Amino acid sequence: MRRLSSILILSLICFCTYAQTDTLQAGAVKSTNADAASVAQSKSEPAFEGTAEDLLKKAAELYSRSHYTEAAAIYEHILATSGSSEKVYYNLGNAYYKSKQLAPAILNYERALRLDPGDRDTRFNLEMCKARIVDKVNPIGMFFMNRWYKSLGNCFNSNTWGGFSIFFFLIFIACLFAYFFTGVSWLKKSGFFGGILTLCLSILSLVYSGQQHHRIVEPDTAILFTPTVTAKSSPDQSGTDLFILHEGSKVTVLSVLGAWNEIELEDGNIGWVESKDLKMI
Repeated sequence: MRRLSSILILSLICFCTYAQTDTLQAGAVKSTNADAASVAQSKSEPAFEGTAEDLLKKAAELYSRSHYTEAAAIYEHILATSGSSEKVYYNLGNAYYKSKQLAPAILNYERALRLDPGDRDTRFNLEMCKARIVDKVNPIGMFFMNRWYKSLGNCFNSNTWGGFSIFFFLIFIACLFAYFFTGVSWLKKSGFFGGILTLCLSILSLVYSGQQHHRIVEPDTAILFTPTVTAKSSPDQSGTDLFILHEGSKVTVLSVLGAWNEIELEDGNIGWVESKDLKMI
């Protein structure tokens, strides 16, 4: 009886030891599999290591070696992690243009101009892209004063116009001082007319600054990313077909209703397209 009890106890101890060993082995296998999965995942993810400056150098090197897709991926990563930059948008537009992706190129050139409207290189490259897209929209005729007003506003960005506004306002204060506190006749006249002129210039610069800031904070223009889209008369697939647009076309978004955007072309045509077909500038 005692021998039987001893055998049972020894058997139980051996079973417990085996079960514990099996559990440890299973845990080790799971840990190994998890480590392998982690390594595989880390290998599958693109490596974007280093500072923004290092990544810019790497992207420029890839671009110079005609690896445009890889360079574009790095520029996209920089924009996602470091914020907007007109230079990065410009370089990204160049990379997309070289890889023959016109819609992304136009989008990023437009975004670069939104931050720096006076950049001639960006505007030139943008015009080259527009010359290669299918749609050639003729803008509605504009009164020359309105055209001059818009062209002048696009010469500088919001911060520069804000600096001009402050500068002209300080000159306006100096003109007021000359008008009220000097006894010389020509200084009074100069202060009076100079004050009127600089006050107007200060207000105009402030208006331009506000407009450029609004373009950045609340963009209302977009680029079409779908190869071919038919604009509808209403925000529904059953609406009447109005006109056909192609990839790369620039539109102004007038309103949004659900998954549809009401758009206007530069020639004045208005229609509805789905939001998924557009990317806001």
